Amino acid sequence: MAQPGQRGTGRRRPVARNQRRPRPAGDLLTVLAAAMREIETAAQRGRVTPAVRTKFQAVAALLREERARLRAGSDKDRPDKPGARPSEQLKRLDGLATTLARIAVQDAGLLALLSEDAPPSDSARALKREMQKEAGLEPGPEEIAPPRAAAAPSAPAAPVNKVVPRSVVSRQLANPFLAPDFSAAQPVTTPAHRLAGWELLGPLFSSFERAGDGVPACMTLPDPNAPGRLIPMGSELMLHQRQLVAAAAAGHRTFLLADEPGLGKTAQALLAAEAAGAFPLLVVVPNVVKTNWAREAARWTPNRSATVIHGDGNAINGFADIVIVNYEVLDRHVGWLGEFGFRGMVVDEAHFIKNKTSQRSQNVLHLSERLRARTAQPLLMALTGTPLINDIDDFRAIWQFLGWIDDKKPLGRLMESLEQTGLSPADFGFYSAARQSVIDRGIVRRRKIDVAADIPARRIADLPVELEGAAGRSVRAAERDLAQRMVTQYETALASRSVTTSVPGSDGIDHDLVRRVARSELKDSAAKTGENVFSMMRRIGQAKADLAADYAAQLARSAGKVVFFAKHVDVMDAAEALLTRQGVGFSSIRGDQTPSVRQRNIDAFVNDPEVAVAVCSLTAAGVGLNLQVASNIVLAELSWTDAEQTQAIDRSHRIGQTEPVTAWRVIAAQTIDARIAALIDSKAGLAARALDGAEVTDEESGDVQLEALVALLTDALREAAPVVAEPLEIDPLVVDTSESDADSDLVF
Repeated sequence: MAQPGQRGTGRRRPVARNQRRPRPAGDLLTVLAAAMREIETAAQRGRVTPAVRTKFQAVAALLREERARLRAGSDKDRPDKPGARPSEQLKRLDGLATTLARIAVQDAGLLALLSEDAPPSDSARALKREMQKEAGLEPGPEEIAPPRAAAAPSAPAAPVNKVVPRSVVSRQLANPFLAPDFSAAQPVTTPAHRLAGWELLGPLFSSFERAGDGVPACMTLPDPNAPGRLIPMGSELMLHQRQLVAAAAAGHRTFLLADEPGLGKTAQALLAAEAAGAFPLLVVVPNVVKTNWAREAARWTPNRSATVIHGDGNAINGFADIVIVNYEVLDRHVGWLGEFGFRGMVVDEAHFIKNKTSQRSQNVLHLSERLRARTAQPLLMALTGTPLINDIDDFRAIWQFLGWIDDKKPLGRLMESLEQTGLSPADFGFYSAARQSVIDRGIVRRRKIDVAADIPARRIADLPVELEGAAGRSVRAAERDLAQRMVTQYETALASRSVTTSVPGSDGIDHDLVRRVARSELKDSAAKTGENVFSMMRRIGQAKADLAADYAAQLARSAGKVVFFAKHVDVMDAAEALLTRQGVGFSSIRGDQTPSVRQRNIDAFVNDPEVAVAVCSLTAAGVGLNLQVASNIVLAELSWTDAEQTQAIDRSHRIGQTEPVTAWRVIAAQTIDARIAALIDSKAGLAARALDGAEVTDEESGDVQLEALVALLTDALREAAPVVAEPLEIDPLVVDTSESDADSDLVF
C-alpha cells in the first residue's frame, strides 16, 4: 500500500475506470471507512499533507450528505443492501463521524474543515465524486458543476455588527467535539390524537387566570438531602433552595423559577447547573447584574470558570464554563453563541422577554431553540420573581423559551400530559388538570412567608405631598389641559353619533366611548404636541424630587442607610444635588454606567459607612442587586407596574435582611399620581391568583396608563355634567371593562 497522503493510494487500483467493476449500491460506508483508516494513519505519523486534508474534507462532506439522506428517508434511488436497515447505517455513520472528530484533535488544521461552512476545494470536490463512483453511485448534477463561492447566498438576517471573539475561535479550533452535531437531540414529537383539533394555548393560559383554589403553582420537589455535596465549603443553602437543586440532580431539566424576589434564585440556578452537569452554561442577564453574576458564580461554583461579555467580547475567556452576557449586546453575539456547544441556558429576569416581537426576545428564543436542537435534555431555566406584569399572556415567551410550547400548540411532554388527562377544554375539570400539567413541567414558586419566615416583614407606606409654588401650579395646569383635550375629543365624537347608537351609563357617560378616546390618546401620545400621560408623570417626578430627596436625607440621619429610586435621570440629578447641598454621602447607580463603575458604587454603599444613600434608577437598578444593608426605601417616582415596584423593594427585602423593610412611596396628592398609585395596587392580584392560588377579585386587565386616562376623562366629564338631585356615588377608578378592547382605533 502506498504511503498515506499520496493521491491515488489505498483501494484505488491503477486501471481504467471503464474496466473497473463497480461496487454494489449502498457500499459507500466501506469506501469511507477505508479512506478514514488512511487519514488516521497519516495523522498518527504526523504526515498530514495537503492531499490528506483534501481526503479529510471529502470524507466529511460525504458523511454529512449520507446522514442527511438516511434521516430524510430518500432511499428510492439507493436501495439498502439486503438485511441492512437505515438505523444500522446511521449507527455506522455516527461511529465514523466520531472517529473523524478524534482524528481532527491531532491537527488543528483539520478541525476547520469539519465545519459545514468551510468552502470545499476543487480537489476535494473531485475526490468526493471519485469516491462516490467507487461506491457505485453517480454524483448529482449539482455536484458535477457546483456553484461558485461568490454565488452563494449571503445571510441578510445576520446582524451587521455580528462578531466572533478571537478566544472563541481558539476554543473551536482546540476542540472538534464542539463542531455542530444536531443529531444529539431530536425534537420530541407526540402525535395528538384526542386533542388534535382543539386550540389549547388559550385554555392553558386561562387555567392560570381561573386559579384561586389556594394551591400555589409549584411542582413537587424531591428530598433536598442529595445535593448537599454540591454546596461549596463555607456556604449554606436554605431548604427551599436545596429542593430545587435536588430536582435538577434527579433529572428535571426545565424550570420557571418564580420564587418571590429575594429568595436566592441565582444560587439555585448555578448549583442546579452543577447538579445537571450543564456546562458550558450560558447566562443571559440585565446589564446591571453581569458583574454580580460573575461574583455569585465564583462563590457557588468555585471550580467553574466564568467570563463576562462586554461589547464585542474581545476580553472574554473562550474556554470558560460559564458565559454571562446581557440582553443589550446579545444581538451581535447570537451567531457564535448558537454554535458554542452550551449544555444549559439561564435567563435571569425572564420577564424581560415577555414581548415576543422585541429583538432581545427573538434572540433568546433563537438560542434556546438551537440549544434544544443540538443537546439532549439541556438545562433551561427562566428566573423571575415577577413573571406576570400586566397580562397572563406574559407567560407565552417564557414557556416557549423552555420548550413547553411553540406559537400554536403545546409540545412534547406537556402535550403528552394533556392527552393523558382524558379531558378536553369542553370538560369542566380540564382547566385545573391543564394548570397542573404545566406546573409539573417545572414551575417553581415559593413565597417568603412560607419558606423564609425569618426574613422580617415589609410594608409600603404612602407619603402624600402637596405640590406648591410654580411647580405645583404647572402640574395642575398641565393635567387640566390633558383632561380638556380628551373632553373635547369625546364631545366631538359623541356629537357625530346618532342618538340611537349612544349607550350612556347610569351617570350619563358613554363609558365605551370614554375608553376609545383614552386609547386613542395613549396610542397617539408620542405624536401629539402638549402634555400626555408620560410627560405628566415626568413633570410630577421633577416637582417631587427635592421633597423625596429631603425625606431620604432625614431617614439616613435617623435610621441608617436608604435606597432612593427614581425613573428619570433629571429626577436623580435633582436628588443628588440636594443631598450634596445637605452634606449627605451617596452612591449613584444608573443604567449608563460601565459595569465596573456601577459595581464600585454598589460596593461603596454596602461597605462605606459614610455613604448613606444609594440613588438608583428604577429600571437599571431595580433588578438583581443585593442591598440588604438598607431597610428604608424611598420611591420618588411610581413605576407603571406592581411588578417593577416589587422588584425595587426586594433589593432590600431579601435573604440576609435583619430589619423590617419599609418602602415610602412619595405621591403627589390631588394629581394623576394618586390615581396611578391606586391602579398599581389593583394590579397586584394577577400574580397572586395565577401563581399563588389566592382568591382575589377580578381586576381590569388593561394597562395602567390607559386606566389612568380613563379615570381622568371620567372625572372631567362628571365635573362638567349638570348637577342632578341625587348624584350617584361611583368610584372614579372603577370603569366598565365588559366591552371588547380589541379595536385600538377611534371608530364611531
